[in-house]
Amino acid sequence: MYKLASLLLFLCLFNSCANNDWRTASRAPAGIAANPATEKQAVIEFYAADAFSWRGWFAVHTWFAIKEQNAEQYSVYEVVGWRVNRGLPALHQYLTATPDRYWFGAKPEIILSIKGEKAAQLIPKIKQAITRYPWADEYTVIPGPNSNTFPNWIGLQVPELGLKMPFNAIGSGYAD
Repeated sequence: MYKLASLLLFLCLFNSCANNDWRTASRAPAGIAANPATEKQAVIEFYAADAFSWRGWFAVHTWFAIKEQNAEQYSVYEVVGWRVNRGLPALHQYLTATPDRYWFGAKPEIILSIKGEKAAQLIPKIKQAITRYPWADEYTVIPGPNSNTFPNWIGLQVPELGLKMPFNAIGSGYAD
């Protein structure tokens, strides 16, 4: 009976993965980021979402977005391993009005949010730190550098952020 219950539990957990096909997994906005059309203040937000598929049981993917005062879009920064496999830099930056998109089926949460004058003062420091990121072209799941190494490294370079990475941000300690 114990083995049967264990098997059923395993099957339930296995089937509860957000999505087993990354091509059809949601990348829709989660609706937690301020709309840049109405939010005129400078904004800094760091996000975490469960990693794709079964990896999400153990780890998160992290990224961050900055929006300068009166900007119409956020600049989103993240490190993605598949880019390296295609001969591209792991570090990726893009513009969007919705930096809070689901991470392939997993809803993100904000792990740090700074708005207003403090954000306006820290954004130039963040931008400068981004240009110095030493592993922009590298990605290794364990021990890093990976998607969690980058935001943590930014937090170490700009300690005024007060960034506290989630305990399951595997690879964040690579930069320490």
